[in-house]
Amino acid sequence: MDNIYLPYQAKITNIFTETEDKNIKTFDVELIKKEDKEKFKFMPGQFAQFSLYSYGESPFGIASSPLEKNIIKFSINKTGVVTNRIHELQVGEKVGIRGPYGNYFPLEKFKRNNIIIIGGGFAFTTLRSLIKYLLESKNRSNYNKIIILYGVRTPGMLLYKDLLNEWKKRNDIELYLTVDRADENWKGREGLIPNVLKEIGPSPNNAYVVVCGPPIMIRFTLKALEELKFKKDKIYTSLEMRMKCAVGKCGRCNIGPKYICKDGPIFSMDELYNFIKEL
Repeated sequence: MDNIYLPYQAKITNIFTETEDKNIKTFDVELIKKEDKEKFKFMPGQFAQFSLYSYGESPFGIASSPLEKNIIKFSINKTGVVTNRIHELQVGEKVGIRGPYGNYFPLEKFKRNNIIIIGGGFAFTTLRSLIKYLLESKNRSNYNKIIILYGVRTPGMLLYKDLLNEWKKRNDIELYLTVDRADENWKGREGLIPNVLKEIGPSPNNAYVVVCGPPIMIRFTLKALEELKFKKDKIYTSLEMRMKCAVGKCGRCNIGPKYICKDGPIFSMDELYNFIKEL
């Protein structure tokens, strides 16, 4: 039996600084052994543990699509001891990866429906994985209208700028970008995500919503979705930020009867409201 705590050996193949404050970097990681690559099969919404010898490990949502072969992307915010050390890594250095863990977005349910994807700030990482997967030529025809709403505090905090520019040119999606505070060079929308959502006014008919972001953003976005008549069982979110050991042993990620690392991190809002009632 494989040791569940033993990470796969991997190496850094590319590093990209995402934000103007340089606190978020995207790391492309490649597993070294062929047999490990074959074992590491993931879907959008899942996460993995990223480890450094003598420093520790941290869980991060996977930002790449499973169809981006031989690359596992992690966009990492510099917030503590482990992430500070990760930000010091150079291309070619070795790291540990264990996973993938958790469930994933209900892609089968989404088929033949409209999909509204709402992301706020740093939480757009796993949404990148989802959107890239949906837009692959082999998958796109399985889904109807795709609406993407992505907001950040300032223009310099947008992630994946080159990819956003590519998406702007597509005629099979609707992409809305907004910032809380515009600068002199910003030509797009200025406003909070819930307000922009109500301006767009997507229909709840035959539609699912994925919303990820800071708790305050999710709270007011849910109110806006309620005003637009979306039902809680059609709204999904990720609780990946509650991850700890990832294998259901430490008990620090449980909500009511559920372990987020094993039963999640993807839940419908209907499920989450039921958990809260049980607490």
